[in-house]
Amino acid sequence: MTKPPPLRRGDTVAAVTLSWGGAGALPHRYEAGKRQLQDTFGVRVVEMPHTLRDPEWIAGNPKARAVDLMQAFADSDIHGIVSTIGGEDSIRLIPWLDGETIASNPKVFVGYSDTTVTHLACYRAGLRTFYGPAILAGFAENCGMFEYTIDAVRRTMFSTAPVGEIEPNRSGWTDEFLDWADPGNQKRARALNESTGWRWIQKSAGDADANGVVSGHLLGGCAEVLDQLRGTPVFPQPADWQGAVLFLETSEDGAGPDYGTHLLRSLAAMGVIDRIAAVLFARPGGQIAVSRHADYDMALLGVIRGECARDDIPIISNMDFGHTDPMTVLPYGATVTIDSQRETLRIDEATCA
Repeated sequence: MTKPPPLRRGDTVAAVTLSWGGAGALPHRYEAGKRQLQDTFGVRVVEMPHTLRDPEWIAGNPKARAVDLMQAFADSDIHGIVSTIGGEDSIRLIPWLDGETIASNPKVFVGYSDTTVTHLACYRAGLRTFYGPAILAGFAENCGMFEYTIDAVRRTMFSTAPVGEIEPNRSGWTDEFLDWADPGNQKRARALNESTGWRWIQKSAGDADANGVVSGHLLGGCAEVLDQLRGTPVFPQPADWQGAVLFLETSEDGAGPDYGTHLLRSLAAMGVIDRIAAVLFARPGGQIAVSRHADYDMALLGVIRGECARDDIPIISNMDFGHTDPMTVLPYGATVTIDSQRETLRIDEATCA
């Protein structure tokens, strides 16, 4: 897998709208994210031709969205690409995504949620990308970005040093939604919940060494989007899942534990669960009551251990990625090492080159 060059201060980063047209509908929110991205990391953010079109136009023109993305990859003056926000119909871009253009122009690409579609298209093309913040969500965080996210972005996308250990966020987390349509909310910090760390709901050596250490490459995304993508040209092939560390998160729609059970059963029927080396599950999205978070653990264990007899792989839940803030960054294809005894997760390599 090709590693992109790292971003540096002064680089130009393109903002692309691949799904919902939130950047055009909420210009004050977009400008806040653009400003904080530029000020925090010293890059220059530019828009592609259709980035700021209104949601109705964006919805009616999937080809134009794809063309914006391909132009951003092909333009040698653009050093990185960031998704403005997720949505629900990036799948419509697939016919116009050109793997050769992506492969021939390796550069940092970051986003999450519905942007899973583009991540997997890049994965198929052999390019490492980064599951992390978008301009409207993450970079535009009220009252400034979270330090936990800033640190993750710098270590993964602005460096050629090995990333090292990824630690749980200890400074409080939030999924509170303050209406983006109200510009005044940009100056209101969201309420924080106590950080209780990750949950190591299954610890096992499996094929690991005697100390219970497992390594594998990161592959996954937003659960609802992966569900849509089964059978499409961008869904990972069986060989891609061999030895993979599957990471999953649920969106702001608040998919319940039963949904997780159904998706995992589908992946099991496809042979995915038999091939993976570990599972990473994020804190549930969608303002799910904390008292219900353990229900997702039971869904994971019910399918993976109970139905698939995979009691030989580590499973970590309540993690800080996806639809929770602050979020870390997960680089597709990067090798991670999970030590169940010490309860550590480490990215063993540099994720840019």
